[in-house]
Amino acid sequence: MICEHCKQRHATVTVTQVHNGTKQERHYCEVCAGKFHPFQMELQDEPVSIHQLMSDWLGLPIWKNQVQGEVQQKQQPSTCPSCGFTYRHFLKVGKFGCARCYDTFRDQLPPVLERLQADVKHVGKTHSGEHQTEYYQKQIETLRQQLQQAIAEERFEDAAKLRDETRAIERKLNVGGVDSP
Repeated sequence: MICEHCKQRHATVTVTQVHNGTKQERHYCEVCAGKFHPFQMELQDEPVSIHQLMSDWLGLPIWKNQVQGEVQQKQQPSTCPSCGFTYRHFLKVGKFGCARCYDTFRDQLPPVLERLQADVKHVGKTHSGEHQTEYYQKQIETLRQQLQQAIAEERFEDAAKLRDETRAIERKLNVGGVDSP
C-alpha cells in the first residue's frame, strides 16, 4: 500500500480515527507519519511513562506542565474509601486500585473515556464466546425500538418483519443455552 500523503513510499503506519461513530483509516509512510501532530511529542528530560505518552498522543492536556496546575485546581481531591487511590494517582498510572474506585470516580470518568475512545459506550468488536449474549440482547433491544417506531408510523409489514427477526434472535439465545433477560 502506498502512503496517502506523499504517494511515493510504502505505507507502514495506519491511523484509525473514530468520530461520531464513523471509522476512518489513513495509511502513511514513517516519514509522513512523523510530520503529523499526533505523532509529535515534546521531549522531556525525565522518563515518560506509557500513560503520559498515550495522553500526549491522544491530545489530553493533563500531562502538560503549563496546564497541569489548572487541572489540579479544578479537580477536587477525592479518595477511594476502600483502597485510598486518588483520582490524580489514577491519571498518573492509568488504572484503578480496586473495584470501588469506579463508583468513587464515576462523575470524573466520562471526559477521560470520551477522549481516549471517542465515546463512553463500547461499540467495537467483542470476544465471540463471552459477549455473544450481550450482543444478541443489544440487537433485540434495537429491533424492539425499530418495531415500536414502525407501529407508530403504521408500517405494519415492516413491523411484522422486525417482530420475526426479534423472535429468531430470541430463539438463538434460548437454543444456545443462554437465558434472555
